[in-house]
Amino acid sequence: MGPEGAARTGFPTRLTELAGVRYPIVQTGMGWVAGPRLVSAAASAGALGILASATMPVDRLRSAVREVKSRTDAPFGVNLRADAADAPERVEVIIEEGVRVASFALAPSRELIARLKDAGVVVVPSVGARRHAEKVAAWGADAVLVQGGEGGGHTGNVATSVLLPQVVDAVDIPVVAAGGFHDGRGLVAALAYGAAGIAMGTRFLLTSDSTVPDAVKATYLAATVRDVTLTTRVDGLPHRMLRTGMVDGLERSGRASLLLRAVRHAAAFRRESGMSWAGMVRDGLAMKHGRELTWSQVLLAANTPMLLRASMVEGRTDIGVMAAGQVAGVIDDLPSCAELVERIMDEAEAALRTLPAAR
Repeated sequence: MGPEGAARTGFPTRLTELAGVRYPIVQTGMGWVAGPRLVSAAASAGALGILASATMPVDRLRSAVREVKSRTDAPFGVNLRADAADAPERVEVIIEEGVRVASFALAPSRELIARLKDAGVVVVPSVGARRHAEKVAAWGADAVLVQGGEGGGHTGNVATSVLLPQVVDAVDIPVVAAGGFHDGRGLVAALAYGAAGIAMGTRFLLTSDSTVPDAVKATYLAATVRDVTLTTRVDGLPHRMLRTGMVDGLERSGRASLLLRAVRHAAAFRRESGMSWAGMVRDGLAMKHGRELTWSQVLLAANTPMLLRASMVEGRTDIGVMAAGQVAGVIDDLPSCAELVERIMDEAEAALRTLPAAR
């Protein structure tokens, strides 16, 4: 920790005031990765840790929230799928357990936003387009997280540097920038665009507090920027991940092979999540509603949770996939969350001091 970090008590922005955290940094809710250990470490470091709940049954979500609370007194959040059939039940867990922030991978309904806000929970949906940000802002969201195309996992095709200022200009609520961030210079750039903070997934995945197997982390660290690709062959939607033999195989697979694989993984995810087939069908209908998805794409979406689990939990990179932002190609170490956050804030303050000299 540098001299700045030793004296620093916080770095206030609209995000830190809203979420009650010290620094304008968010650790995103990555499925199979953002569990209690990583979330509590990020929260204790002064960032906003987000617990991933989409891959958990509801009872596991409650126990995971309680585990985070047992590890830290700092505020944290829970990420959930707004289109899940049991989203209202998960919202009640968030409210009952006193979670500070509810994060959504898709735009939540006006009713879910109202229920959370009435209970004093801060609502932060994730979006990938200006019109989506305008919609959730009009519905009462407290802030919005906007991810540019550089980000890992499901992503769009508009770069953060183009999308972020559009959203900042379009809404009055705090905007959190995601996609391509890993250091203090990026934080300063986001603030200059008008954002209230940054969100990072890949950078927090690659910390010593992450439970991802060491061999998988080593694969990430060895990757170059060119090793990060965008494919639709996992679940029919644009998905940014590391290019591996598994991804190459999916790219070469025929339609029938992909659908058979999707059915197998759908059955495995049903067993893992505790969902019924009827519940999965309801979720599929919700995914399809309002979007131009074919039923083949909806079925292929069953691939994602189990292919990610194979790598992120079991360490099987030969049969799994590894979601990754483009920044995976420039990350080369595994600091703790505390070391990472302090480093980013030291870098940000150093960058701010050099700005007058650059004029």
